[in-house]
Amino acid sequence: MNDMYFRGPSLPLRLLLAVVCSVGLMLVDRYTDSSTQLRSYLTSAVSPLFYVASLPQTLFSGASEQFMSQQAVLEENSRLKETLLQQSGQLQLLRFLQQENDKLRALLGSAAQIPGEPLIAEVLAVYSHPFSHQVVLNKGSSDGVQEHQPLIDDQGVVGQITSLGPTSSRAILISDNTHALAVRTERTGVRAIVEGLGQWDSLRVMHLPHSTDIREGDRLLTSGLDGRFPEGYPVARVTRISQDVSQPFMVVYAEPFAQLDRIRHVLLLARRQVVTDVEPTQEQP
Repeated sequence: MNDMYFRGPSLPLRLLLAVVCSVGLMLVDRYTDSSTQLRSYLTSAVSPLFYVASLPQTLFSGASEQFMSQQAVLEENSRLKETLLQQSGQLQLLRFLQQENDKLRALLGSAAQIPGEPLIAEVLAVYSHPFSHQVVLNKGSSDGVQEHQPLIDDQGVVGQITSLGPTSSRAILISDNTHALAVRTERTGVRAIVEGLGQWDSLRVMHLPHSTDIREGDRLLTSGLDGRFPEGYPVARVTRISQDVSQPFMVVYAEPFAQLDRIRHVLLLARRQVVTDVEPTQEQP
Protein backbone atom coordinates (compact mmCIF):
# COMPACT_ATOMS: atom_id res chain seq x y z
CA MET A 1 0.00 0.00 0.00
CA ASN A 2 1.20 3.48 -0.82
CA ASP A 3 2.69 5.39 2.16
CA MET A 4 0.59 8.43 1.46
CA TYR A 5 -2.50 6.48 2.31
CA PHE A 6 -0.99 4.96 5.46
CA ARG A 7 -2.85 5.86 8.62
CA GLY A 8 -1.54 5.48 12.18
CA PRO A 9 -3.51 4.42 15.24
CA SER A 10 -6.88 5.99 15.61
CA LEU A 11 -7.44 8.91 17.93
CA PRO A 12 -9.40 6.94 20.53
CA LEU A 13 -6.58 4.45 20.67
CA ARG A 14 -4.04 7.22 21.10
CA LEU A 15 -6.06 8.70 23.91
CA LEU A 16 -6.32 5.36 25.60
CA LEU A 17 -2.58 4.82 25.41
CA ALA A 18 -1.91 8.28 26.87
CA VAL A 19 -4.31 7.65 29.75
CA VAL A 20 -2.75 4.27 30.48
CA CYS A 21 0.76 5.77 30.46
CA SER A 22 -0.32 8.59 32.75
CA VAL A 23 -1.98 6.21 35.20
CA GLY A 24 1.04 3.97 35.12
CA LEU A 25 3.39 6.84 35.85
CA MET A 26 1.22 8.01 38.75
CA LEU A 27 1.14 4.52 40.23
CA VAL A 28 4.88 4.19 39.87
CA ASP A 29 5.36 7.58 41.47
CA ARG A 30 2.99 6.75 44.30
CA TYR A 31 3.94 3.19 45.24
CA THR A 32 7.60 2.85 44.36
CA ASP A 33 10.65 4.22 46.17
CA SER A 34 12.49 4.87 42.94
CA SER A 35 10.07 7.58 41.83
CA THR A 36 12.31 10.39 43.08
CA GLN A 37 15.28 9.02 41.23
CA LEU A 38 13.21 8.52 38.11
CA ARG A 39 11.89 12.05 38.31
CA SER A 40 15.41 13.33 38.68
CA TYR A 41 16.47 11.42 35.60
CA LEU A 42 13.56 12.77 33.62
CA THR A 43 14.24 16.33 34.81
CA SER A 44 17.89 16.00 33.83
CA ALA A 45 16.88 14.64 30.47
CA VAL A 46 14.55 17.50 29.61
CA SER A 47 16.51 20.35 31.29
CA PRO A 48 18.51 21.13 28.09
CA LEU A 49 15.20 21.64 26.35
CA PHE A 50 14.19 24.14 29.03
CA TYR A 51 17.47 26.03 28.55
CA VAL A 52 17.08 26.06 24.78
CA ALA A 53 13.47 27.18 25.06
CA SER A 54 14.30 29.99 27.47
CA LEU A 55 17.43 31.12 25.59
CA PRO A 56 15.68 33.66 23.28
CA GLN A 57 13.92 35.29 26.21
CA THR A 58 17.16 35.38 28.22
CA LEU A 59 19.05 36.96 25.36
CA PHE A 60 16.31 39.50 24.74
CA SER A 61 16.07 40.40 28.43
CA GLY A 62 19.84 40.74 28.73
CA ALA A 63 20.07 42.94 25.65
CA SER A 64 17.18 45.08 26.89
CA GLU A 65 18.76 45.49 30.33
CA GLN A 66 22.10 46.29 28.75
CA PHE A 67 20.53 48.92 26.53
CA MET A 68 18.58 50.44 29.41
CA SER A 69 21.66 50.40 31.61
CA GLN A 70 23.74 52.14 28.94
CA GLN A 71 20.99 54.69 28.37
CA ALA A 72 20.77 55.33 32.11
CA VAL A 73 24.55 55.78 32.29
CA LEU A 74 24.46 58.27 29.42
CA GLU A 75 21.66 60.25 31.03
CA GLU A 76 23.40 60.24 34.39
CA ASN A 77 26.65 61.32 32.74
CA SER A 78 24.84 64.20 31.06
CA ARG A 79 23.28 65.27 34.37
CA LEU A 80 26.64 65.08 36.11
CA LYS A 81 28.23 67.26 33.40
CA GLU A 82 25.51 69.86 33.82
CA THR A 83 25.89 69.76 37.60
CA LEU A 84 29.67 70.06 37.32
CA LEU A 85 29.35 73.05 34.99
CA GLN A 86 26.93 74.78 37.35
CA GLN A 87 29.12 74.08 40.37
CA SER A 88 32.20 75.31 38.50
CA GLY A 89 30.44 78.60 37.81
CA GLN A 90 29.33 78.86 41.42
CA LEU A 91 32.86 78.05 42.60
CA GLN A 92 34.29 80.85 40.47
CA LEU A 93 31.72 83.25 41.89
CA LEU A 94 32.48 82.08 45.43
CA ARG A 95 36.18 82.65 44.88
CA PHE A 96 35.48 86.16 43.62
CA LEU A 97 33.19 86.88 46.57
CA GLN A 98 35.77 85.51 48.96
CA GLN A 99 38.41 87.83 47.53
CA GLU A 100 36.03 90.76 47.79
CA ASN A 101 35.19 89.78 51.36
CA ASP A 102 38.87 89.58 52.30
CA LYS A 103 39.49 93.01 50.80
CA LEU A 104 36.55 94.52 52.66
CA ARG A 105 37.68 92.92 55.92
CA ALA A 106 41.17 94.32 55.43
CA LEU A 107 39.68 97.70 54.56
CA LEU A 108 37.62 97.76 57.75
CA GLY A 109 40.61 96.58 59.74
CA SER A 110 42.65 99.54 58.50
CA ALA A 111 40.09 101.89 60.08
CA ALA A 112 40.54 100.57 63.63
CA GLN A 113 41.80 103.95 64.84
CA ILE A 114 38.91 105.89 63.27
CA PRO A 115 36.06 106.67 65.69
CA GLY A 116 32.52 106.63 64.36
CA GLU A 117 30.87 104.59 61.63
CA PRO A 118 33.15 103.98 58.63
CA LEU A 119 31.81 104.70 55.15
CA ILE A 120 32.86 102.42 52.33
CA ALA A 121 32.54 103.55 48.72
CA GLU A 122 33.01 101.66 45.47
CA VAL A 123 34.84 103.01 42.44
CA LEU A 124 32.40 103.49 39.55
CA ALA A 125 34.70 105.01 36.94
CA VAL A 126 38.32 105.97 36.40
CA TYR A 127 39.43 109.05 34.46
CA SER A 128 42.28 107.83 32.29
CA HIS A 129 43.84 111.17 31.44
CA PRO A 130 47.62 111.61 31.12
CA PHE A 131 49.04 112.66 34.50
CA SER A 132 45.53 113.22 35.94
CA HIS A 133 44.35 110.43 38.22
CA GLN A 134 40.76 110.78 39.37
CA VAL A 135 37.95 108.34 40.14
CA VAL A 136 34.18 108.49 40.60
CA LEU A 137 32.68 106.93 43.74
CA ASN A 138 29.16 105.66 44.39
CA LYS A 139 28.71 107.77 47.53
CA GLY A 140 27.67 111.44 47.57
CA SER A 141 26.36 114.24 49.74
CA SER A 142 23.20 112.29 50.59
CA ASP A 143 25.47 109.66 52.18
CA GLY A 144 27.28 112.23 54.31
CA VAL A 145 30.34 112.65 52.08
CA GLN A 146 32.16 115.99 52.42
CA GLU A 147 34.41 117.86 50.06
CA HIS A 148 38.13 117.28 50.76
CA GLN A 149 37.24 114.17 52.78
CA PRO A 150 40.29 111.85 52.76
CA LEU A 151 40.21 108.32 51.34
CA ILE A 152 42.23 105.28 52.35
CA ASP A 153 42.27 101.60 51.43
CA ASP A 154 43.59 98.60 53.31
CA GLN A 155 47.21 99.59 52.50
CA GLY A 156 47.35 103.36 52.90
CA VAL A 157 46.21 106.79 51.77
CA VAL A 158 44.43 106.94 48.42
CA GLY A 159 43.34 110.55 47.89
CA GLN A 160 40.58 113.01 48.76
CA ILE A 161 37.15 114.13 47.56
CA THR A 162 37.17 117.09 45.16
CA SER A 163 33.53 117.47 44.08
CA LEU A 164 30.16 116.16 45.23
CA GLY A 165 26.86 115.06 43.80
CA PRO A 166 23.79 113.73 45.61
CA THR A 167 24.65 110.08 45.00
CA SER A 168 28.22 110.18 43.69
CA SER A 169 31.45 112.07 44.14
CA ARG A 170 34.76 112.61 42.43
CA ALA A 171 38.09 112.01 44.13
CA ILE A 172 41.63 112.92 43.22
CA LEU A 173 44.35 110.36 43.93
CA ILE A 174 47.68 111.13 45.56
CA SER A 175 49.42 110.16 42.30
CA ASP A 176 47.74 113.00 40.38
CA ASN A 177 50.27 115.61 39.26
CA THR A 178 48.29 118.38 40.98
CA HIS A 179 48.01 116.69 44.37
CA ALA A 180 50.30 117.15 47.39
CA LEU A 181 50.10 116.23 51.06
CA ALA A 182 52.19 116.70 54.17
CA VAL A 183 54.10 113.66 55.48
CA ARG A 184 56.74 112.73 58.02
CA THR A 185 59.21 109.87 58.08
CA GLU A 186 58.35 107.15 60.56
CA ARG A 187 61.98 106.55 61.54
CA THR A 188 63.16 110.11 62.24
CA GLY A 189 60.02 112.27 62.13
CA VAL A 190 61.40 114.50 59.37
CA ARG A 191 58.57 116.46 57.76
CA ALA A 192 58.19 116.90 54.01
CA ILE A 193 55.70 117.35 51.18
CA VAL A 194 54.86 114.51 48.81
CA GLU A 195 53.45 115.36 45.40
CA GLY A 196 52.08 113.24 42.58
CA LEU A 197 53.87 112.79 39.26
CA GLY A 198 51.01 111.40 37.19
CA GLN A 199 52.41 107.89 37.68
CA TRP A 200 50.57 105.14 39.58
CA ASP A 201 53.66 103.82 41.33
CA SER A 202 55.78 106.87 41.97
CA LEU A 203 55.62 110.01 44.12
CA ARG A 204 58.21 112.72 44.72
CA VAL A 205 59.29 114.03 48.12
CA MET A 206 59.84 117.77 47.86
CA HIS A 207 62.29 120.27 49.36
CA LEU A 208 64.56 118.04 51.43
CA PRO A 209 68.03 119.49 52.08
CA HIS A 210 71.05 117.30 51.41
CA SER A 211 71.66 116.97 55.14
CA THR A 212 68.25 115.39 55.76
CA ASP A 213 68.38 111.99 57.46
CA ILE A 214 66.31 109.89 55.07
CA ARG A 215 67.04 106.45 53.62
CA GLU A 216 65.65 104.11 51.03
CA GLY A 217 62.97 101.97 52.64
CA ASP A 218 61.80 104.67 55.08
CA ARG A 219 58.04 104.76 55.58
CA LEU A 220 56.27 108.05 55.00
CA LEU A 221 53.17 108.73 57.12
CA THR A 222 50.66 111.56 57.08
CA SER A 223 51.72 114.33 59.44
CA GLY A 224 48.31 115.98 59.82
CA LEU A 225 49.81 119.45 59.18
CA ASP A 226 47.90 119.97 55.93
CA GLY A 227 44.56 119.99 57.76
CA ARG A 228 43.12 117.36 55.44
CA PHE A 229 44.60 113.99 56.32
CA PRO A 230 44.66 112.73 59.93
CA GLU A 231 48.10 111.97 61.30
CA GLY A 232 49.67 108.53 61.21
CA TYR A 233 48.33 106.93 58.03
CA PRO A 234 50.88 105.24 55.70
CA VAL A 235 51.44 107.04 52.41
CA ALA A 236 54.52 105.66 50.66
CA ARG A 237 57.92 104.01 51.01
CA VAL A 238 61.11 105.72 49.87
CA THR A 239 62.51 103.88 46.84
CA ARG A 240 65.25 106.13 45.39
CA ILE A 241 67.40 109.03 46.60
CA SER A 242 69.49 111.17 44.25
CA GLN A 243 71.84 113.89 45.54
CA ASP A 244 73.27 116.52 43.22
CA VAL A 245 75.34 119.13 45.04
CA SER A 246 74.59 121.61 42.27
CA GLN A 247 70.93 121.50 43.28
CA PRO A 248 69.57 123.02 46.51
CA PHE A 249 67.55 119.94 47.42
CA MET A 250 67.98 116.20 47.05
CA VAL A 251 65.64 114.27 44.75
CA VAL A 252 63.66 111.60 46.59
CA TYR A 253 61.11 109.23 45.06
CA ALA A 254 58.65 107.00 46.91
CA GLU A 255 56.19 104.27 45.99
CA PRO A 256 52.60 104.54 47.32
CA PHE A 257 51.45 101.80 49.65
CA ALA A 258 47.96 101.85 48.09
CA GLN A 259 47.63 100.10 44.75
CA LEU A 260 46.17 103.13 43.05
CA ASP A 261 45.80 101.53 39.62
CA ARG A 262 43.55 98.71 40.87
CA ILE A 263 41.51 100.10 43.74
CA ARG A 264 37.86 99.08 43.83
CA HIS A 265 36.73 99.98 47.34
CA VAL A 266 37.88 102.87 49.49
CA LEU A 267 37.17 103.95 53.03
CA LEU A 268 36.12 107.53 53.69
CA LEU A 269 37.37 108.77 57.04
CA ALA A 270 34.62 109.71 59.48
CA ARG A 271 33.28 113.24 59.17
CA ARG A 272 34.61 114.41 62.50
CA GLN A 273 38.08 113.32 61.45
CA VAL A 274 38.08 115.94 58.71
CA VAL A 275 39.37 119.38 59.71
CA THR A 276 37.00 121.95 58.18
CA ASP A 277 38.36 125.16 59.69
CA VAL A 278 41.35 125.43 57.35
CA GLU A 279 42.09 128.79 55.85
CA PRO A 280 41.62 128.94 52.05
CA THR A 281 45.28 129.80 51.60
CA GLN A 282 46.23 126.47 53.17
CA GLU A 283 44.20 124.30 50.82
CA GLN A 284 46.12 121.92 48.66
CA PRO A 285 45.30 121.80 44.95
